[in-house]
Amino acid sequence: MDASLGTPTSSHAPALAPQAAELDARLGSASLHVRVHMTPAGLLAVGGMVSGILLSVAALVWTATSVRRRHPIASAWRRR
Repeated sequence: MDASLGTPTSSHAPALAPQAAELDARLGSASLHVRVHMTPAGLLAVGGMVSGILLSVAALVWTATSVRRRHPIASAWRRR
């Protein structure tokens, strides 16, 4: 980046350019057209949000499907 202007120099401009994706889909009479433009910072933010969601869902599923656990100290107090 050029420190005096706060803008990217020409050698770094392709890395900072927005990424684009387009999708056209048709199924019978229904059709879908999607166009997305994102910056690299936006892609990083979306990746962080998706990983956070996946980690939290994994923790919830593990908790919901696991057997009930008892703390060893609390179990020892009850045995006396």
